[in-house]
Amino acid sequence: MHLRYVFSETRTGLRRNVSMSIALIVTIFVSLTLVGMGLLLNSQADKAERFWGDKLQITVFMCNANSQVDTCEGEVTAAQKATIESTIAASPEVDSFYFQGKERAFETWKEVYLSQDSEQQEIYSTVTADDMQESYWIKLKDPEQFQGIKAALGEEQGVAAVRDLREVLKPIYFWMTAMKWGAIAVAGFLLIAAIMQVGNTIRMAAYARRKEIGIMRLVGASRLYISLPFLIETLVAATIGVALAAAAMLTFMYVVIYGMLRPTSTIVEWVDWQDSFLAIGGVAALGLALTLLPTLLMTRKYLKV
Repeated sequence: MHLRYVFSETRTGLRRNVSMSIALIVTIFVSLTLVGMGLLLNSQADKAERFWGDKLQITVFMCNANSQVDTCEGEVTAAQKATIESTIAASPEVDSFYFQGKERAFETWKEVYLSQDSEQQEIYSTVTADDMQESYWIKLKDPEQFQGIKAALGEEQGVAAVRDLREVLKPIYFWMTAMKWGAIAVAGFLLIAAIMQVGNTIRMAAYARRKEIGIMRLVGASRLYISLPFLIETLVAATIGVALAAAAMLTFMYVVIYGMLRPTSTIVEWVDWQDSFLAIGGVAALGLALTLLPTLLMTRKYLKV
């Protein structure tokens, strides 16, 4: 009998406040979707860092006839190359390395640049293998330990430049981090709006049922019994909002990640279903917390029990 009353009051409350309930569901849905996307971006950034961390290399470019730096006096000599190679081999930070000659560098360059439009192809057609730079490609034992070998090679005669792949990847990491925190910041504002929406919904529902609540107080109904219909109402809204957010994230994974990025791009390890399920779990816990906890606080205030 008691449970029948609770569910009856819940249905009545949802019908009375249908517009407020829809607004609450939409706010929860949008905010939790953004939180979930922020969590996925965080997982993607971690995967990208681990993926590239295993492949991060230092590239040492030798001087050629066109080099204009203090350590270059024309084409690198055999003696200079021998000194550079011995420096690399002696470094405790180096795991392995290999030498790339001008012909191989030219072949790689053609694969990248000769696919441009006809006007650019005409310009690039004047470039020959002799214009390329010889180079050493160094794999590190620990991708985080590279300063010693980089500093040592930067001072060697015959070295035109030392390139760390982090310099290339830094803009990618920056924008991934910016998007992640941007999504979480916007979601934070929406979560505050959702909490305020919960409070407003409870206030309106309590006002609409003030006579019933007064009678229940007089007959000695417990605080939990009076609050239960309000808790169930917000729980229903939270469940629908979480379900919509989860559906949006799974759709994003299926269409964008598995449908577009994974089949066509192998430049990085992409997030997978496990990452999405972990993000959904976090979103679900947050969604329930941001509705149930404010409801418990607001019922104490507005129901005066």
